[in-house]
Amino acid sequence: MQRLDALGPITASTDRFVATVASLTDVQVAGDTLVPPWTRGHVITHVARAADSLCRLLTWALTGVETPQYTSMDARAAEIEAGAGRPVAALVADIRHTAARFEDAVRALPPAAWHHEVRMRTGELRTPAALIPTRLRELEIHHADLDVGYSFADIPADAARWIIGDIVEALPGGLRRRRCVWRRPTPASSRLWAPAVPQSGAGRPTSSPGSAVALPERGSPWPAAARSRRRPSGSDRCPGARRPGRAVPRH
Repeated sequence: MQRLDALGPITASTDRFVATVASLTDVQVAGDTLVPPWTRGHVITHVARAADSLCRLLTWALTGVETPQYTSMDARAAEIEAGAGRPVAALVADIRHTAARFEDAVRALPPAAWHHEVRMRTGELRTPAALIPTRLRELEIHHADLDVGYSFADIPADAARWIIGDIVEALPGGLRRRRCVWRRPTPASSRLWAPAVPQSGAGRPTSSPGSAVALPERGSPWPAAARSRRRPSGSDRCPGARRPGRAVPRH
């Protein structure tokens, strides 16, 4: 089934993410990431809670009963903060369990539910088919955010194409309409950016749908200003932040 095509890359991405997390020590989990002030524990917990949030949207598509992605931004931040200090074993189990729940929720959708639109936290409307590559983007980009050796250059070509297509869908203006229906990347869109990804932080893609983005810089395979530069709200700031004013992921 074409709508399930991305589940294979998501499973592979989850396995890579879990392998990296499992290789960490409890001390390393408290270390810095590429998205300060979050620690690795914050990033890992966020990936798990984001899976739960997508499951809520898939439930909305399944039942027709509005189910918000998050009850509030304060609740989202509190969940991430509460889970950030857990030991590695608990973090690994959380990622595995939430990944399984997400896949089960996708596979449980009947044909009619795939056409139902749900509203993401950012306000954009997406069908379930458009939520699947969002999960892949979460896993791959936050894997690099852990800053433990996995970089954007390590993202497999097939996963990179799905992620690029998802970023293109989120571009403002004429390149994207607010009513989003996912499409596999076409040969034309795939040529816009090479599947290889730069190792530096410059031009780092965002995993926050609806963030301010721009067209790619010359020679860069990723959208140049895809990283959100908005000032974090109080609900997005972690206690004890080391660099006040730096944005944390808002998806």
